Amino acid sequence: MSSTNRNYRATFILDNRGKEETVDQIVEGVKKVIAEVKGEVTGVENIGKKDFIRVTDKKLTSAAYVHINFSGPAESPANLLEKLRLNGSVYRTFIQAA
Repeated sequence: MSSTNRNYRATFILDNRGKEETVDQIVEGVKKVIAEVKGEVTGVENIGKKDFIRVTDKKLTSAAYVHINFSGPAESPANLLEKLRLNGSVYRTFIQAA
């Protein structure tokens, strides 16, 4: 089964404005979602808070960036994006093949 898994690097921009959750708690939730889509987390790198170059929301000019490396089947990225689409704590998601 592991021969069909592919490696991915996902970058998440997290938004915890007005929420009780810390960035680490949000990351734990994202890791659970990755496990739900049959992904296996291989590494987490919290880059910290960065200012946006192009601001799309005047109330959100910076946010926490987190890289999560994971492996999973080819459909994992699409399934992960779909599951996180309605998650208000994840502002943006970028997934690349690693």
